[in-house]
Amino acid sequence: MDFNCSDVSLWKESLASYSCRIEALNKPNLVALDDFYRNELPSLILERNPSPYITTTDISKLMQWKLTRGKWRPRLLDFVSALDEDVVKSASEKAFTSLPDVSKAVSELTVLKGVGPATASAILAAYAPDIAPFMSDEAMVAALGNSKDYTLKQYVVFVDKLQAKAKELSTKGDLFTPSDVERALWSSAAAAKLQDSSTDAHLMVKPNKNSKRKRK
Repeated sequence: MDFNCSDVSLWKESLASYSCRIEALNKPNLVALDDFYRNELPSLILERNPSPYITTTDISKLMQWKLTRGKWRPRLLDFVSALDEDVVKSASEKAFTSLPDVSKAVSELTVLKGVGPATASAILAAYAPDIAPFMSDEAMVAALGNSKDYTLKQYVVFVDKLQAKAKELSTKGDLFTPSDVERALWSSAAAAKLQDSSTDAHLMVKPNKNSKRKRK
């Protein structure tokens, strides 16, 4: 998916294929973790009135989702799973009330050990998908041309780009959030990787044209 593409039908198709791409990766527990992250966690956070917050257990499962969908780094999971419950609650309450100031919100979360800007973005996206998209490798490459600079400064630029794209796509009759844009970009990149893997596998098993056929 070219980030500059303005064909809403292509963006809708890519977004609609997201769940199929998740399944096609065939990674242990990823389907269940993705369902938790996209469908269960947002409701859990919003139900915690009057000040929404996230728990240590929530962050642990969110980190499992992030690492399973992306690159596995077990030390990060160890760090967040050991976080103090009260500290996590306080930090996340401050972060959520800081929105729409994503810079301040990320800063409130990155005081937690094991939580960098990318993980903070995943937490914010679960609470406010209409404001803060997840800082995934695939979307970073598509929107900014690289996925190496995981800094707050880079995230702010990333958010501006995806918010603008969501607004552009939404003016054409369909509602897109910045998180929808991120998932569509991820889905497109995942499809390309799966296609490459399929092609490589096909080439590996392709019979040698010069070999003699066995007689029946």
